[in-house]
Amino acid sequence: MQRRSFLHHFSKVAGTAALLNTLPAWADSSELDFMTADANADDEDFWAQIKHAYTVSPNIINLNNGGVSPQPRIVQETFEHYNRLSNEAPSYYMWRILDQGREALRSSLADFAGCDANELSINRNATEALDTVIFGIRLNKGDEVVLTKQDYPNMLNAWKWREKRDEIKLKFINLDLPSEDEEYFVKAFIDQFTNKTKVVHITHMINWTGQILPVKKIADEARKRNILVLVDGAHTFAHLDFKIPELNCDFFGTSLHKWLCAPFGNGMLYIRKELIASIAPMFPGNEPESDDIRKFEALGTRSFPTELATGRAIDFHLSIGSKRKQERLHYLKNYWAEKAMTINGVKIQSSLKPEWACALSIFSMQGKKPQEVEQFLFKEKGIHTVAIEWENISGVRVTPHVYSSIRDLDKLVDGISLLSKS
Repeated sequence: MQRRSFLHHFSKVAGTAALLNTLPAWADSSELDFMTADANADDEDFWAQIKHAYTVSPNIINLNNGGVSPQPRIVQETFEHYNRLSNEAPSYYMWRILDQGREALRSSLADFAGCDANELSINRNATEALDTVIFGIRLNKGDEVVLTKQDYPNMLNAWKWREKRDEIKLKFINLDLPSEDEEYFVKAFIDQFTNKTKVVHITHMINWTGQILPVKKIADEARKRNILVLVDGAHTFAHLDFKIPELNCDFFGTSLHKWLCAPFGNGMLYIRKELIASIAPMFPGNEPESDDIRKFEALGTRSFPTELATGRAIDFHLSIGSKRKQERLHYLKNYWAEKAMTINGVKIQSSLKPEWACALSIFSMQGKKPQEVEQFLFKEKGIHTVAIEWENISGVRVTPHVYSSIRDLDKLVDGISLLSKS
């Protein structure tokens, strides 16, 4: 967005005019309108300005952005502004003033996601979004659902409870990761499809390893067989440069407090318009069978400051550019991974190709347990990562973000090298 339209949009919202002066200096740069992502992936001067827009700790190198991402200063200040405003007269400002901002946010999210605003529901996280579909979709005894053992635990637990409660059948795929073979993934899912399969659950990016799945190819095959497609996009929305309809899915859930860097406790659910009426809300309003996407937002009291500050996060993201951001994140991952893989005993368990992985990746060290590696990196280098032990996956997950510097990643590689010699 150009700065003029950015300012015009937010000056219309009550109480935000004073915040306009907090825009970082780079947001006024005309360079952002024409510099390509390729030209900026390794431009450390440019990305240093992005880092200054955050308030991350100077004492901890946070390389676990896959868990939850920090918010830029301007998003924090917007949230704090609306929170203070709400506390002046809660029921007045929250319900009569700030509640009106949800439709503008819905429209902004829809533009970003490339879909109709009436297909998007705003909620608290990917788990809530996906559980809405998992528990709201009509399934009968004996109906089958295809998913993988590498899907997110909250989703697996939801499906297992649905299996126990309604006697549906879950069919699990145990993925061999990493892989750069599209045919392998598509065949793995197709082989589980039968005439009883009603839903396929696909994780767009596996949270343990960063593996990107060929969602559209799998979805195309599913839809040929009248199988509904549910996509877990917790790690791809605002991480990869795509539009939701391009995936050819029926449902898509994500968290906005991950790669979009919106306030914590923020999520979004996409449902193909013609399917909205068929999904029952977890928190029913007065018309649970309505085809209005807003029926999934009957949450009672909610955090209005969180929602309104999300608009700032969208504009911050768009000021960088989706393609530029994805290119930078992939560059950062490959920067440290290519260096680390030359260290004796180190194995990178994620692809270096952009179509198969981006920022999120995992590595292992011969003779070292993941917890041992994680603890060593934090103790010796102040680097925060996360140890992973799940199904057939074992290693340490490393996830830089746009504010991460090359110097941070050099320290990571130094730490891995130091541990390899112990």
